Amino acid sequence: MRRPHSAGWCRVFTAIRRLRLPGDGERGGNPVELAVALPAILVMLFASIQVAVVFVARSTALNAAQSGVNAQRLHQAPAGAGEDRATRFLRAAGDWLVGWDDPGPSCVATATDVTCTVTGRSLSVVPGVSFSVRQTAHGTVERWTAP
Repeated sequence: MRRPHSAGWCRVFTAIRRLRLPGDGERGGNPVELAVALPAILVMLFASIQVAVVFVARSTALNAAQSGVNAQRLHQAPAGAGEDRATRFLRAAGDWLVGWDDPGPSCVATATDVTCTVTGRSLSVVPGVSFSVRQTAHGTVERWTAP
C-alpha cells in the first residue's frame, strides 16, 4: 500500500529545516570547534579534581594530627599514644594521603603542650605531579590544678 503524498512531505520538511538553520547551509563546524575546545576542558577538569584531592589529603593529615594530640594530651597518657592513634587514623582513612608512614606521624609532648605533625603526599591525578602535605595540631596537656 502506498502512502499518499509521502515524498511531498519529505520535501516540505527539508525546505523548512533549511530555512530554520542559521548560516549559509555550511555544516561540520561543530566537530572542529569541539576538537579545539576539548583539550582545554579536560585540563580544567583534571586540575579541579587534583585541587580537590589535595584538599582532602590536607584534611586527612590534619584530622590525624588532631587525633594524635587528643590521645597524647590525656592525663598520664603513655609515651607514643599520639603516634599510635594518628597511625590508626591514617590506616583507616584510605589512600588520600600517601607516603605518610615514612617517617610516620610525630608527636612531641612537654609538661604543658602536645604537638603532632603528619607529613605525606596527596594522590596524583596527573602522572608525575606530586604535592607534599604537612599538617600540625597543637593542644595543652590535661593536668590537675588547684581551684
